[in-house]
Amino acid sequence: MKVLIIDDDYRIRELIRMWLEREGFEVFEAENGKNGVKAHRSSPVQLVICDLIMPVQEGIETITQFREEFPEVGLIAISGGGKIGADSYLAVAELLGARKIFTKPLDMPALIKAIKEWRLPGSSD
Repeated sequence: MKVLIIDDDYRIRELIRMWLEREGFEVFEAENGKNGVKAHRSSPVQLVICDLIMPVQEGIETITQFREEFPEVGLIAISGGGKIGADSYLAVAELLGARKIFTKPLDMPALIKAIKEWRLPGSSD
């Protein structure tokens, strides 16, 4: 399965990439939502892990754009908070179409489990 990680913190992207590649996933990265959408257009993925608070194009806008343009793509939202706290942002992301939500610091085994359980209808990967 191809997974796109969208997060402005390269250390978070690197950590998630390392865990996912160890599990056999093909991983792509982007540092903001705008570049994430662009990356998906050039090399489509099945699943996006998207941070919510980022410069250029934040996660809520990115999730909305993916839902509208690429409804077949699975979405997982992650957030460390912000001024109103991670739970508020993540609740909005879930309402907009994120199938799973995780707070930072990430529980990597739980994230891996959620990714492995996610499948496109009729998909065998």
